[in-house]
Amino acid sequence: MIVAEDAYETAEPTIDSHVVKMKSLNADVFVDISSPKFAAQAIRKAAEIGWKPLHFLNNVSSSIGAVIKPAGFENAQGIISVAYLMDPLDPQWADDPGMKAFDDFLAKYFPEGNRADGSVINGYNAAQILVQVLKQCKDDLTRENVMRQAANLKDFRTTNLLPGITMNTSPTDFAPIKQIQFRRFKGERWELFGPILSNEIGG
Repeated sequence: MIVAEDAYETAEPTIDSHVVKMKSLNADVFVDISSPKFAAQAIRKAAEIGWKPLHFLNNVSSSIGAVIKPAGFENAQGIISVAYLMDPLDPQWADDPGMKAFDDFLAKYFPEGNRADGSVINGYNAAQILVQVLKQCKDDLTRENVMRQAANLKDFRTTNLLPGITMNTSPTDFAPIKQIQFRRFKGERWELFGPILSNEIGG
């Protein structure tokens, strides 16, 4: 049963009062769909007031460097989120060719890049999608053809997608990511669990 829904304004300096309100309603599950700044605040405030709901955090705000570390690792234990990209801080990918390529790219072109910031690896993989679209365009780089090819990705994989995840688009479906895997925060990193989940038709 949903006991409350609450929204915040991006102009608010803090969402502490919203978190306090949720605790006062005795909510035992917290579905946190907020931007990184406010997600960090919510994690920290929940810990400060002793509120320990089952905390689901949207993928956009699950970056360790941008959200979890500022909120405090000790405050984020047990939070559940989802992923579709490999986490550069997860040791299981240390020898993966795609992760090695990512690290080589950072060393050469972006040495100041923070591997713990999820937007860095996200941007690296987004660039690969653009390259694929341009390859499919061949010599026809008109806007019309670029849009056509962007809506025609078939089982495409960037180098850092989780195993089993592919990208597909169509003229009636522009969303390339339709598969995810759950992950839980433990210690100082995310741990994947469960199968790949999909909302693709027939998936």
